[in-house]
Amino acid sequence: MQQFLTAFHALPPGTHKGSFQGRLYVFSKSSFAHGKSWKLVAEELGGTDYISLNLYDLASGPRLYPCEMPAEKVVNFVCGLKQVG
Repeated sequence: MQQFLTAFHALPPGTHKGSFQGRLYVFSKSSFAHGKSWKLVAEELGGTDYISLNLYDLASGPRLYPCEMPAEKVVNFVCGLKQVG
């Protein structure tokens, strides 16, 4: 989880382009609740892949909630995403 959190927090807020496994994506990272909640959405450019997750900073620790997809998919995506241009 620490590798995921480090990679996630390194992503800039706003909308950007990135690459993952040789494919291009547009991704948007938003913060809510004074930085205690985040949303990340990514769409593959020219393809059909879609990533969506919510991350919450709770008193009991961080909680990841992927949106209708396996947690492994969003963790791998965030850890492997590279911002481009």
